[in-house]
Amino acid sequence: MIRSLDHLVLTTVDEAACIAFYVDLLGMRLERFGEGRKALRFGDQKINIHVKGQEYEPKAHLPVPGALDLCFLLEVPLEDALATLRKNGAQIVDGPVLRSGATGRLRSIYLRDPDLNLVELSERVS
Repeated sequence: MIRSLDHLVLTTVDEAACIAFYVDLLGMRLERFGEGRKALRFGDQKINIHVKGQEYEPKAHLPVPGALDLCFLLEVPLEDALATLRKNGAQIVDGPVLRSGATGRLRSIYLRDPDLNLVELSERVS
């Protein structure tokens, strides 16, 4: 029945810091839509942004910042991403490490966004 993920919602306490992390550091594109809504776009997917206490309806039962564990596939080699992150002062929590992804093996690094969501950045390996 399900084909793919279209979007998910990230709840943040600091919209500006959230946007800076995902747009300026990770290279996603900021999209504005609807009546003042914002999303982070990458590939054919997006992450809608909700600010804690100002969520759009309908919403999750308990929307809380810092509850997500996200994995993104890189379009550049992991070493290049790691160099960019370090150059920009990002703190790496773990990695590079080998992991198992949805379609095979991954080589990943982990960091946290401003809301302390865990963000995994991965490249596929054979």
